[in-house]
Amino acid sequence: MQTNAPTHAALSQPSPWIARWAHLIRPGGRVLDLACGGGRHARWLAARGYAVLGVDRDAQALAGLPDEVSRLAADLEQGDWPLSGFAPFDAVVVTNYLHRPLWPHLLDALAPQGVLLYETFAAGNETVGKPSNPAFLLRPGELLEAVHGRLRVVAYEDGVVEVPKTAFVQRLCAVREVTEGAGAGLPPRYPLDGAARG
Repeated sequence: MQTNAPTHAALSQPSPWIARWAHLIRPGGRVLDLACGGGRHARWLAARGYAVLGVDRDAQALAGLPDEVSRLAADLEQGDWPLSGFAPFDAVVVTNYLHRPLWPHLLDALAPQGVLLYETFAAGNETVGKPSNPAFLLRPGELLEAVHGRLRVVAYEDGVVEVPKTAFVQRLCAVREVTEGAGAGLPPRYPLDGAARG
């Protein structure tokens, strides 16, 4: 009998979306992995030389992260935004997590030229499994609406993936552009093929 259950290996690998667009993050930059769980992206990014902060409410999951990953145990859905005293990040990574009230904080947390890499479940997922609650499923175009007027969208997808399991997802890669000072007014250079940033 064939199942569609994800393998442990598939769940420990970075999302192909995150791996595809990570080259846009400033080399050695500061990265926030929000609701990081076991830290598959935190680990992967730290191994590539980024200074990663993993944030999750599960302190036990955070304790399993390697020493090169900083960690903060915080309930992101209760109380004040726990990162208000932190310097801006060169990237914010969010996968398989949705709490809409956090979106303004995530956008404010990005440094100039900072990259938002977001991927989570979308409407339609209720037909193939969990999550099925509309509170945890993006409406069509909702990620685009969340960054409209604040970030430049480099890439966006809305559809079905089969790996690590069949799921309806939305994915976004967006950048906070430089609005003044050095680099302002220049055409954007966001390499689409993984080439080094210029």
